Amino acid sequence: YLKISKLALAFAIIHSKPPGKSSKEYIEYLARTVSEQDFGWKWKVEVLEAEVLRLRQELLLNRISPRFCLENRKQDTSAETLLGQESINPTSYSSQLEDSGCDVCNDSAFDSLGIASDFHQSEHNFNTSKHWLERVPPLNLCHTSKEQSLTAPVHFLQRLLEIRKLSERGVLQADFSELENDSFTICNSVSQLLDGLTFFYNSPKFPAPGFLTEGVCVLLSLITDTKLSNHVLKKCFKKIEEFKKNLIQVILGNRSVNRFQALHSVSQTLGLLGRNNILRNSLIPLLLSGVRQFAEQLLQAHQVQSVYDIAQYENIFLLCMILEQLLQNETEESNISSSDYGGEEKIKFLKNLDQVILQLSDEFPLFSLYLWRVSVLLNSGQMQ
Repeated sequence: YLKISKLALAFAIIHSKPPGKSSKEYIEYLARTVSEQDFGWKWKVEVLEAEVLRLRQELLLNRISPRFCLENRKQDTSAETLLGQESINPTSYSSQLEDSGCDVCNDSAFDSLGIASDFHQSEHNFNTSKHWLERVPPLNLCHTSKEQSLTAPVHFLQRLLEIRKLSERGVLQADFSELENDSFTICNSVSQLLDGLTFFYNSPKFPAPGFLTEGVCVLLSLITDTKLSNHVLKKCFKKIEEFKKNLIQVILGNRSVNRFQALHSVSQTLGLLGRNNILRNSLIPLLLSGVRQFAEQLLQAHQVQSVYDIAQYENIFLLCMILEQLLQNETEESNISSSDYGGEEKIKFLKNLDQVILQLSDEFPLFSLYLWRVSVLLNSGQMQ
């Protein structure tokens, strides 16, 4: 029946083709027409799904704190006023490197990324930029762009954080148990935020766009908030793990000439995610795996005297720096040996590491030094 139907359709197309066109040209024209119609429907579905999510977000916020939503409808009162002009210290995302970043052997270059100093601050002292308090317009259904797909979840999560702050101060009454009853909305919102960040990080720009910085601030606020982080990590842990893997691949895969400044915000975000204890414990094995795999590839290329990826060799130092600081930070906070961190991946990393360092030390002394420093942290929990 299927063969007969296809044959009948072929005859119908041949008989109905306009004069001056071949059957092939007419079929290609019909295929393009149908494809455009499918694309139009897909776009409409995406827009409607975005609107449904926005409505669910507003409904969830109303359930958590009806008074907050009511006051926001009556007057355009900024949360900055409601919080009494609270002084917030933004994390600097716009600091610039003095050069192209090619001098990776300078230890101070890591401090210029803004990560080293951040790791020594308490998580409870971490505050995001005051821009997260500003109102973001609802999603424009007539024109959905990649930027709007990022600002839409940011808007919802900002308001959720506002309610959290106000309830903590006793200004509002809020019932955050509603987050358990509507896990779909919080999961989809965080997932949309992570997808948006991944899209822009895959083609990083310097300096980072304001909406991208704002999205990162909201994400970091969520995972450091004592009341909201459990909901976010419990429901979105796999998505956040995927996000961290994507950031590592963005760092390793970038081959543009002046990429180090562009990768500044990428590496900083990855490092700041590691400030959360749960995320740090899963991030360390990912970094160990990335550094180990590159070391094995570099050793193989060195043994057979073949060409290796120079861009990836330069990029690997960003991962080494973040890994070293994560291990140092873990040791300082727990004041115990970090020998148990990394689990199975740590065992793989340390296996035959001395031989690897010995064979690479002559031609790649800086990379060998980083391998040794990481191994010392893994074994003893402190730099010797």
